[in-house]
Amino acid sequence: MEIWPAIDLLGGNCVRLQQGDYGRDTVFSHSPGDVAKRWFDEGSRFLHCVDLDGAKSGSVVNETAIREIVAAANGRPVQLGGGVRNVETIQRLLDLGLSRLVVGTSALKDPPWFAEMCDRFPGHLVLGLDAWDGKVATEGWLKTSETTASDLVIGIGKLTKNCVAVVYTDISKDGMMSGPNFDSLAELEKVSPFPVICSGGVTTLDDIRRLVAQGTHGAILGRTLYEGHIQLADVLAIAR
Repeated sequence: MEIWPAIDLLGGNCVRLQQGDYGRDTVFSHSPGDVAKRWFDEGSRFLHCVDLDGAKSGSVVNETAIREIVAAANGRPVQLGGGVRNVETIQRLLDLGLSRLVVGTSALKDPPWFAEMCDRFPGHLVLGLDAWDGKVATEGWLKTSETTASDLVIGIGKLTKNCVAVVYTDISKDGMMSGPNFDSLAELEKVSPFPVICSGGVTTLDDIRRLVAQGTHGAILGRTLYEGHIQLADVLAIAR
């Protein structure tokens, strides 16, 4: 199972939110590049980043921090979500050296466009599914649609085979240190034609063991690593 340590960017800093609330943020570092280096030095093969300012504004904001992270990665895979909503942004971010881009809001609003982008940039685009009570949220989690996560992933699967993965986040679990929503994750995995990466609430080594047993493709870890509740080396040992 792939393990993706997370760097969430807000105002150029590395932060974590609780339940997607921009007013409930904790700053963990003022140097995102140093944080990226730490996770790679500790054995990670991947890194997941979110431009929280970009997710809210609709365009990438934290480009300086992103450049620092890409430099620290030194060619290792980094994926970024937040504000990726047009072809110009996709091309610019890939040119910066990012490996994969997570698209959420634009994929929900215009699935045919997202499918076209997946075909144009095969192996580089990830579907971001952030959900409240199974309904997909957009605009940096500030709005909730009437579309279910399962319906959206099924619809995208009918339009393209070139979506590289799905990042599924149960917003109610994000940053709450209470474990993932395993039932909702399993329901999505049953219908998704793409590999599913769990995000939100992964807290303990038992959570990792359960995800491995469930056959989940990957997991994104944030607060639990930053606060030292579990060690990345132990997570990687279980995942492998």
